[in-house]
Amino acid sequence: MKRSIAILLFFIAHSLPAQQNVLTPQDVARIEYVQEAVISEDGKRIAFQLLVPKDPTQENAPASSHLYVYERSSKTSTPFVTNYSTGNVKFRPGHNTITFTGRPEGSELAALYEIPVGGGEPQKIFEFESSISSYDWNSDGSKIAFVSQEKKDKKPGLPYSPEVYETDIANSSAFIAAINNPTPTNVGVEGHVVGVQWSPNGNELAINAAPSSLVDDFYTSQKIYVVDGNTHKVTTEIDHKAKLGSIKWSPDGKRIAFIAGEDQHDPIDGSIFIAEATGGKPQILQRDFQGQFHGISWKNDKTITFLASEGVSSSIGTLEINGKLKITYENKDLSISGFSMAKDGRIALVANSAQYPGELFMLNTKASEVERLTTSNPWLQNKSFGKQEMISYKASDGMEIQGILIHPVNKPSGKIPLITVVHGGPEAHYDNGWLTAYNMPGQVGAGQGYAVFYPNYRGSTGRGVEFSKSSQGDPAGKEFDDIIDGIDHLIENYNVDKNKVGVTGGSYGGYATAWMSTRHTDRFAAGVMSVGISNNISKWGTSDIPEEMFLVHSRKRIWDDYQFYLERSPIFYADQAKTPLLILHGKEDTRVDPGQSFELYRHLKTRTDTPVRLVLYPGEGHGNRKSTARYDFNLRMMRWFNTYLKEEGKEVPEVILELQMN
Repeated sequence: MKRSIAILLFFIAHSLPAQQNVLTPQDVARIEYVQEAVISEDGKRIAFQLLVPKDPTQENAPASSHLYVYERSSKTSTPFVTNYSTGNVKFRPGHNTITFTGRPEGSELAALYEIPVGGGEPQKIFEFESSISSYDWNSDGSKIAFVSQEKKDKKPGLPYSPEVYETDIANSSAFIAAINNPTPTNVGVEGHVVGVQWSPNGNELAINAAPSSLVDDFYTSQKIYVVDGNTHKVTTEIDHKAKLGSIKWSPDGKRIAFIAGEDQHDPIDGSIFIAEATGGKPQILQRDFQGQFHGISWKNDKTITFLASEGVSSSIGTLEINGKLKITYENKDLSISGFSMAKDGRIALVANSAQYPGELFMLNTKASEVERLTTSNPWLQNKSFGKQEMISYKASDGMEIQGILIHPVNKPSGKIPLITVVHGGPEAHYDNGWLTAYNMPGQVGAGQGYAVFYPNYRGSTGRGVEFSKSSQGDPAGKEFDDIIDGIDHLIENYNVDKNKVGVTGGSYGGYATAWMSTRHTDRFAAGVMSVGISNNISKWGTSDIPEEMFLVHSRKRIWDDYQFYLERSPIFYADQAKTPLLILHGKEDTRVDPGQSFELYRHLKTRTDTPVRLVLYPGEGHGNRKSTARYDFNLRMMRWFNTYLKEEGKEVPEVILELQMN
């Protein structure tokens, strides 16, 4: 008899010891977490955004980003805006106010709003003919530079117009406007403007722009332009051919620091460069740093404070323009995702740990002690969690590989079933922090008796440029062999059941899942593939990042070796697949076209008798954003693993889910 999800959840709940209060999919669906934080210049207040999900049984919608302010004097957090989402939160210079972009109910466009630092009713202070995507204040808070699309005149014609692919695309431009006279002026930078930042004295702007709004151009072809704040003309171009991240002016306005790839083949923006504002070739600092830089802020004219990953850990440090590096704070149990620094040296951090998702922290001026300021989900303190640890092992060729292992909450008397979670990119990595989400089993899996393994296979970030490039030109080769080597390590040393190993992942992790479920099908008893690649040849022609794929992944064109790319595609091995596979995909995905999932589904359905199911999410793209779609994903993923990695049955789960909350 087919079992509903309600029955399955009942079984899970009643199979655990009565004293255990483990994490469930229902819990995951209601978790709130701090997402962004900015500290005032005097360090007295921190404005931060709390991401609050919708009830998935009531509304299929993205989470809302609420504005809160933490007061150091009273040590309290106060909600400021909770009835609509806020973004681009900043303290307005010289005005004792906080500004943000928002789109209240009934508004068609995102405009600029302001609220006193003591609280009150937000007031709209500036709007444009199109939504404001980002902005920056000049030094006295009288003018903004902002990014928005210029409104195009509608051309007369037929009542229906077809969409012409990759033509007549909408670019964003940079504008300057005085708040007391809000008639914006277009800044003379061609292409698609991504961001804009005033120099400290307000005389110049640093603008990063790509040739067009195509995602491929965003990744591969951004430049930094220095623009005169009065004439609005470009005075300098900083042409560095690589992926581009954060940009920051030095306090004296003489230099620009930015995070970027080492070169155009670097898969991540993870190195720090310094460029003179007057032009010249940018200089890389700490070329051989065995980690990844994530964020920067100038401490003084010659010293940068940075946030970095080193392996699975986070660190805060300083880097002088002569290249001297010093780590000032590190905590192997805290994964830091963002920071903001006050003039007195205090640093606001957003960080997470194995026991909780993103929260707000304060690092003191000596960078020696960190204080947790928020507890967004106090009920998590009553949950039982599986032990989480960093592991390392040798790949078959001797390379050291790192990863994270979450142990079951209650270790079984026999062998332990394992779920392997493969990150996407592959230019990404797992830190030793919160590893539970709608698409990552994490502590939900641990609560249901699984060990959950997160490998940082070669090509992952956080260990320097050489390591992140080490998988290039070898898709599904040694990079995915590293994952199997890790599983063998767990089987030998952690009592893992070799006959009950599952695998899941999204995007490139979905590619790994499909590869493991076909090429290495004898090793995996269940797979859950999300927005994954099944055919490298057709993937190239249907993705929005073909050039990025060539530069930082394949390093050769598919037409130079079609057979190679076919043999590195899961469909090539579909006829031998014995791994039951659940395939999940957003119908509007432009990164990995849904056709990749259709192809693998059809191959498996036609060429094997192996259980396979394809689930499509209308309105979703490269990953699910909306509440019900996320909840549905989590329930289906865990039900699939429970069916094929446990003893209670091997019958294909029924199609319908009963979505119930605690």
